[in-house]
Amino acid sequence: MNDSIVPKWFTIVSVAALIWNLMGVMALVMGPVMNDAALNALTEAERLLYLETPLWANIAFASAVILGALGSLALIMKKSISTIILMVSLLSVLVQMFHAYFISNSWEVFGPGGAIMPLMVIVIACLLVFLSVKAKSAGWIN
Repeated sequence: MNDSIVPKWFTIVSVAALIWNLMGVMALVMGPVMNDAALNALTEAERLLYLETPLWANIAFASAVILGALGSLALIMKKSISTIILMVSLLSVLVQMFHAYFISNSWEVFGPGGAIMPLMVIVIACLLVFLSVKAKSAGWIN
């Protein structure tokens, strides 16, 4: 790997990816500490959806954001392990979204507008895997 050939945008995108995934980590941390006032601010349907999410779906969410952050950090550090980490993060995202849209009633609760953020999450996770594969093949990471 030759640092001089690594495009500047690669580092910018990698840092943005880390920030994006750290926002997910923040949501993960804040979820379990949701107090009664925050829960009561939700509609009844949203509250039930939140409270009835199974452990495996929560584990998929945790894996997605933690591994996404670690994979993004590995990109910043120009480590090829980022590809594997980001692939597992993407798989976790897909498991999480499978629950949200095929097992639970998220679609009914949030409507079509509620699909925008999950679609963004899937697209960004896919793009990060693509970026890490591209970076590895271009010699930007080792």
